[in-house]
Amino acid sequence: MAAEDFSQDAIGDFPDQWNTNSTGEVVTVNGRPGKWLSLAKDGVFMPEFINSLPENFTLEFELMCNPAYSYYSTGFYLYMAGLKNRKEFHQYKMYAPSNRQAVEVWMHPQDAVGTRGHTGFRLWDGDKGDNKNEASTAQFYGKTNNYVKVSVWRQLQRLRVYLNEEKVWDIPRAFDAAHTYNTILFMTGSTHKADDRFLISNLRLAVGAPDTRHKLITEGKFVTRGILFDVSSDRIRPESYGVLKDIAGVLTENSSIKVKIVGHTDSDGDDASNMMLSKRRAEAVKAALSATFSIDAARIEADGKGESQPADKNNTTVGKANNRRVEFIKL
Repeated sequence: MAAEDFSQDAIGDFPDQWNTNSTGEVVTVNGRPGKWLSLAKDGVFMPEFINSLPENFTLEFELMCNPAYSYYSTGFYLYMAGLKNRKEFHQYKMYAPSNRQAVEVWMHPQDAVGTRGHTGFRLWDGDKGDNKNEASTAQFYGKTNNYVKVSVWRQLQRLRVYLNEEKVWDIPRAFDAAHTYNTILFMTGSTHKADDRFLISNLRLAVGAPDTRHKLITEGKFVTRGILFDVSSDRIRPESYGVLKDIAGVLTENSSIKVKIVGHTDSDGDDASNMMLSKRRAEAVKAALSATFSIDAARIEADGKGESQPADKNNTTVGKANNRRVEFIKL
């Protein structure tokens, strides 16, 4: 549905496709590829190109902070919100009273005690947070581990949140079925110290599968764009763990089922190379299910179709992302 890596924005500028009531700038980071949006001041930051959130989606992004990030600075907040007027996004300012309809998830790279980070969630209905909790995590600790891949997965009302490969939240009734959610907001707070900053990059929003078990077992085919690979490689990226685990769960619970994994690519590169790449990626998924989740490899076939069966046009970033997919077909 949407992707953002700030490649179209100039270093030092606030990105053209975003809005804010504060400031930020696109930067590069030593030792990390691509461009990043640096957020160092109190504010709300909205990617304007995301204007709807389906009932089933995955949201992924990379998050960093400076290694000496202070415990007394604010955390990094993500809101999946239902705004009646998107021009009023700034009402989500921390500690300000507002009528919020949102699911809030936050991360902080310094816990109160120990060498760990901190994470939490809060479910907003009007001017109160009805349900909330918080916990420590080793995945995002500024002094030694100031980089994390964040993966959010919505299935109807259910919310799952992964930091790297650790599932930190799994809330069955996070999203209110009576409300529509249409906006992604990021927020930092008023206690932000002058030298502290968060940086985000490689934001990706994709439509998720409504029910893996139903799609694969009943309909006989499950298609996912949530298994991601390094560019021109069969190396599976860590944020794919949640989808792989879900598929492995279905196969574990239905031990008589055999499947064929079919890889697909976009049209970048030549046909022969893409065909081989899609086959290698399918084999990599098979190997991951076997090695990580103990699924018998004899139950799995692997194949690839390259760019020969596109699901979308190949002339846009979103279209190409839709074509890079993995299919599971019940045999």
